[in-house]
Amino acid sequence: MSKKDKNRINVVYSTNPDFKFETDGGGETQTLPPAQQNLKVYLDRLGGGKMLSRITGFIGTNNDLEALTKTLKQKCGVGGNAKNGDILIQGDNRDKIVLLLSAEGYKVKKAGG
Repeated sequence: MSKKDKNRINVVYSTNPDFKFETDGGGETQTLPPAQQNLKVYLDRLGGGKMLSRITGFIGTNNDLEALTKTLKQKCGVGGNAKNGDILIQGDNRDKIVLLLSAEGYKVKKAGG
């Protein structure tokens, strides 16, 4: 067991040669259906004064998050990425994003002013 494994639970050291560390589940959570997702769309500013639309609240796997990000980027015609469980879309596209996500069955609302 390497020192980099941070998922170990309640054990500092053991002399038992057959000992196995308990770990957290560590697996990705399953993606909830769109009707159970509560997404919020914020408008943020980056350091240079550039605007971006940030979607938070997505619960699911990274692959599904990336797929939703790709769809939103294509429909809005802009760039963006998925970072730390949030979707970042360039520009002020909140209204378009809310319409697109609502059409796909997500519970979504604008937040933050």
